[in-house]
Amino acid sequence: MRFLFALFIAVPIIEMLVLIQVGQEIGALWTIALVLITAFIGINLLRHQGLATLTRANWRIQSGQIPAKEILEGILLAVGGALLLTPGFVTDGIGFLLLVPVTRQFFASRLMGRFKSFASANVAGGSFGTQGFGQNGFGAGSTNDESIIDGEFEAPHNTQPRDKLE
Repeated sequence: MRFLFALFIAVPIIEMLVLIQVGQEIGALWTIALVLITAFIGINLLRHQGLATLTRANWRIQSGQIPAKEILEGILLAVGGALLLTPGFVTDGIGFLLLVPVTRQFFASRLMGRFKSFASANVAGGSFGTQGFGQNGFGAGSTNDESIIDGEFEAPHNTQPRDKLE
């Protein structure tokens, strides 16, 4: 949380310093024009990359696979687009990195690795592993037979809505 707060304070200050330096070198109007041009190029690149990612996600869904990496890439595209709309050269640089397919896929694969290790750590030794649910969290593969409850369920005979019963 402190990191996000520090980032929230530091990024605008860095952006202002860079904009002032660039403005002193090339002039205020050229700096504003350059910021607008990078936003325009970024939005067009975002549209193109977003459609390509959506197409890959649809292909995975149609082939019966979960489009997890494409969903994560879509999130990175949204973050990159938001950074490109934020005026400044530092945020534009990070935004462009998230829009270029090679770097975006690199970041997505790194994040997927973190999510997988986080999920496996939580299942193996955290929330699921200590409750006797077994390897997959639902009893399959469980070696502790005491955690299985066998029973029967009977549906109620009266299926009217609750407000009609009173």
